[in-house]
Amino acid sequence: MPAIPPNVRGAIITGWGTALPPKVVTNHDLEQTIDTSHDWIVDRTGIHERRVGGSTVGLSVESGRMALEMSGVDPLAIDALVLATTTPDRTVPASSPAVQTELGLKCGAYDVNAACSGFVYALVQAHGMIAMGAKKVLVIGTDTLARITDWSDRNTAILFADGSAAVVLEAVEGPGQLLGWDLDADGTAEKFLYADVGGYIQMDGKEVFRRAVRIMVDSATKSMNHAGVTADDVSLVVPHQANIRIIQASMDRLGLPIERAVTVLHRTGNTSSASIPLALADALDNGRVAKGDLLLLVGFGAGMTAASAILRWGGTTADGADATVLA
Repeated sequence: MPAIPPNVRGAIITGWGTALPPKVVTNHDLEQTIDTSHDWIVDRTGIHERRVGGSTVGLSVESGRMALEMSGVDPLAIDALVLATTTPDRTVPASSPAVQTELGLKCGAYDVNAACSGFVYALVQAHGMIAMGAKKVLVIGTDTLARITDWSDRNTAILFADGSAAVVLEAVEGPGQLLGWDLDADGTAEKFLYADVGGYIQMDGKEVFRRAVRIMVDSATKSMNHAGVTADDVSLVVPHQANIRIIQASMDRLGLPIERAVTVLHRTGNTSSASIPLALADALDNGRVAKGDLLLLVGFGAGMTAASAILRWGGTTADGADATVLA
C-alpha cells in the first residue's frame, strides 16, 4: 500500500464507546457441554469467558451512541457511517442503514466485511473520506459470531463471541493521527477459516496460527515503514484479540515486550471486527494512552485479510502543535 501523501487533511478520534451482551459464558460453562476444560482453554487461547447475545444492529447502536455522546458531536453532523462486520443481521440489506436510522444520522452508511481486520479497514476508509472533504465519520466494529458458531465444536466454541465498539473521527487542521497504514489479503488461505451461507465457522487452527503471525508482522512492518517509525517508537500495540499465543508470537517477532500489547480477550473472547476497538477503548479508559503516544493497530482475519495502522494519539499539526478539530 502507498504511503500517505503530504498535505492531506487528517483526523483524530474524539469519542469512543463499547457494547457487550449481558450474558457471560465462562470456560466452566463450556465444560458442561463439550470435551474441554478451563485450564485447557486458558493455556491455548488466554480466554476465560466471553459474551454472547444481542444483534449486530442493537450492539452497534449502543456503542455508536456512546461514542457520539463522548465526542459531543451532533448526530446530524456525521457525514458517513462505516460499519465493519462479518455478521450482518440480514443477508440483504446491510446492517448499517438500520444503525444510521436508530442513531438519528442523515448520511451515507455501508458495511465493510474484512472479518477480524474489518475495523482497521473501516478506519482507513474513514480517513480517506475525511481527506476527500468529510468532516465527521462514525466507525463501528461489531460482530455477533455466536450465531455462526457450532457450540458442540470445541475448536471454535471456545473462541468466538459477540461485541461492538465505535469511534468518532473528526477532521483537523494538518495531518492528524494516521501516520501509516497497510491493508492486505491472501485469498489462497480462504479455506482455512470460513463459514458458508447458512453454515457454521470452519477453522484449521494450526494453519491459521501459522499464517496469522506472519501476515500480522508483515502488515505491521509495512505500516511502520510508511510512518517512518520503528517498533521501539511504538508505545502500545492494539492487536486483534484472537489468541494470546498469536499475540505473544507476533510481539516477539516485532521485538516488543508483551507488556506493550493491549489484551481484553480473557473476558471478551474473539469478537472479530469488534476486537481491536474494544481493546483500544479499554486502553483509553484505563489511562494507558497519553497524547503523542504512537499506537500500532494490527489484525488478521478470514480471507485471509490483514490490516494495520500507526496512530499518533491526539494528532499533530505540521509544526508539531496539537491538532485542532475543524468546525
